[in-house]
Amino acid sequence: QVQLVESGGGLVQPGGSLRLSCAASGFIFSTYAMSWYRQAPGKERELVARITSSGGGTNYADSMKGRFTISRDNAKNTVSLQMNSLKPEDTAVYYCNAERRDSWGRPYTYWGQGTQVTVSS
Repeated sequence: QVQLVESGGGLVQPGGSLRLSCAASGFIFSTYAMSWYRQAPGKERELVARITSSGGGTNYADSMKGRFTISRDNAKNTVSLQMNSLKPEDTAVYYCNAERRDSWGRPYTYWGQGTQVTVSS
């Protein structure tokens, strides 16, 4: 079965750092683009960062540029999100996402269960 399992969330003070990890199984990891999304109370789920299947390209939301870094290890079927200079507004549940499209453009998407990140003094 397909599994995406996030870890590394927790409570951190403003200005601190956390590293989130996602372990994948049950699909060909190296053929999927991987992303981190987040959802705060009362807000829509938003894209945080995305990395291509090969790891050769990345995209970040504007508010995360310069603070967050996404990376992947296709030999270990893992994707990580390094978060630095954390702010209270970064508080949210963070989700791991895998996606690919077939030759018809049809999407195949999997989601993890999420991990809570709380930034507070």
